[in-house]
Amino acid sequence: MKIGLVQMNSRQDKRANLAAAAEGVERLAYQGVDLVVLPEMFNHLGSDAENAAAAEGIPGESSEWARALAKEKGIYLHLGSIIERRDEGNFNTSVVFDRAGEEVARYSKLHLFDIVLPDGTKYLESEAITPGDRIAVFDCDGVVCGLAICYDLRFPELFRALAESGAEVLILPAAFTVPTGMYHWEPLIRARAIENGCYLAACGQWGQWARGKQCYGHSLVADPWGTVIAQCREGVDVLAVDLDMAYLRSVRERMPVLKHRRRDLFG
Repeated sequence: MKIGLVQMNSRQDKRANLAAAAEGVERLAYQGVDLVVLPEMFNHLGSDAENAAAAEGIPGESSEWARALAKEKGIYLHLGSIIERRDEGNFNTSVVFDRAGEEVARYSKLHLFDIVLPDGTKYLESEAITPGDRIAVFDCDGVVCGLAICYDLRFPELFRALAESGAEVLILPAAFTVPTGMYHWEPLIRARAIENGCYLAACGQWGQWARGKQCYGHSLVADPWGTVIAQCREGVDVLAVDLDMAYLRSVRERMPVLKHRRRDLFG
C-alpha cells in the first residue's frame, strides 16, 4: 500500500483551498499512491464563527469535489475533515471515497478541546462543534484503516479500539498548534503506533492562517516500531511512502501486545 499526505496552509478562501488540495492530490496520484490524505479542515480554516459560516452538508460542495477527484484519479481520497452542518449541530467530520468515488467511511471527531487557562483565556471547542459518537474503519484494497482527528491523538483508548476493530493503518488529519506540536506531536504519534502495532499517518496543517494563529505541520508517517519513516518539510508539501504490511505483521509477532491485552479486565 502506498499512502500520500498533502500538507496545506488552508485559510478562509474555500475556492483557493480546494485548488491547493487538488494540486497536491494531482502530484501524489502521478506518483501512484493508493490513498491520499488531506489535513483537518482542509477546505476552510478560520475562527469558530467563520468555520460555522462555511459549514456544509454531506453531500455538499467539498465532499462532491472529493468524490469526483477520487473517481477521476482512481484513488482512495480521505478529505481530512470539514465542518459538517447537520440539523443537530456542526460536526468536525472526515469522509473517505474509494477509487470509484463511492463513500466508504465517515467519522466525526469524538474528543473536543475545552480549556480555561489560569489567566482566564478560554478555548471551548464544544461551543462550536458537536462530538461524534462512533469509531470508523474502512478497507483500502485489503488494508484496514482507522480514523481519528487531531485532539483525538491524546486518547489512546480510541486507537486501541480501532486496532481491536482490525485497523493496521491509523489516519489522523490535524491542525496542531505550534506550542503543543513542538513538544507533543511526534511523541504522541509514535506512541500510538507502537502501542497498537500500526502504521500511523498524520497529515497536518502548516503555517499562519490568521494573525497570531499558526499550525505546526510536520506531517509524518510512523511505522509499527515507532520509527518516523517519512516527514514533510516546512511549508506546503506532499509526501508519498510505501507501507510494508509484511513488516507490520512481523512486528506484531515479535511484540504481540494486542494478543496479551487483558480483555477480561478492560473489555
